[in-house]
Amino acid sequence: MRVTNGPASRKRRKRMLTAAKGFRMKRSKLYRYASDAVDHGRQYAYRDRRVKKRTFRYLWQIRINAAARTAGLTYSRFMEGLKAAKVALDRKVISDLAATDESAFAELVKIAKAALSAKPAATLAKA
Repeated sequence: MRVTNGPASRKRRKRMLTAAKGFRMKRSKLYRYASDAVDHGRQYAYRDRRVKKRTFRYLWQIRINAAARTAGLTYSRFMEGLKAAKVALDRKVISDLAATDESAFAELVKIAKAALSAKPAATLAKA
């Protein structure tokens, strides 16, 4: 008697069609097209989990820069001052403070400016 792998194959195909739920037209009904669509979708999901981190960091930098410029500093000088003052806040938190709590962000600006003024001036010519 010939033994087939029918139940396992059906389960595999059913799982793929379930993953394609919500796709349009034959991409959700037919295994061949659903398989391609789900594979593509999973590649995009994998890639974009990493891209999302970049995008948010970029957004936080823009928010910090806008708030720092209204306080009279550029983004790079502000971050340099915070680093010199050993402030251990990440960009996400600083961005949130810049957007929601102006007084707290003003304190950070003061700390950064104080650290920048206390920092020894770097020599322009190294030779």
